[in-house]
Amino acid sequence: MIKTQTDQRRKRHLRIRRHLVGSAERPRLTVFRSNKHLYAQLVDDLQAKTLFSFSTAAKKFKRVAPKGGLTVAVAQKLGEVFGPEIAAKKIKKIVFDRAGYQYHGRVKALAESLRQAGLEF
Repeated sequence: MIKTQTDQRRKRHLRIRRHLVGSAERPRLTVFRSNKHLYAQLVDDLQAKTLFSFSTAAKKFKRVAPKGGLTVAVAQKLGEVFGPEIAAKKIKKIVFDRAGYQYHGRVKALAESLRQAGLEF
């Protein structure tokens, strides 16, 4: 049976999710990467609630985004813009869920810029 790359990523994500749980004190930051945009959300798994979400498709981000499509620089800028907003919500520690994607390129750039903004994971 031939599986698509999306099927393989979903399988990896389920395997990773067995070990990751977000709470109100330490929410899970999950990342979704499409061809055009990068989406992230902070989730409290115990309450089954999304605490905060942000993406490259947000109007607030589009005003300050670098031009040229979705690149590593855009992902880094996304973390720089929304990192302080997460800190303003009194969230200092998170659990990073890469959602089956490699910790490389855009996913890594987002994570590193959030770390520089003061988040611990």
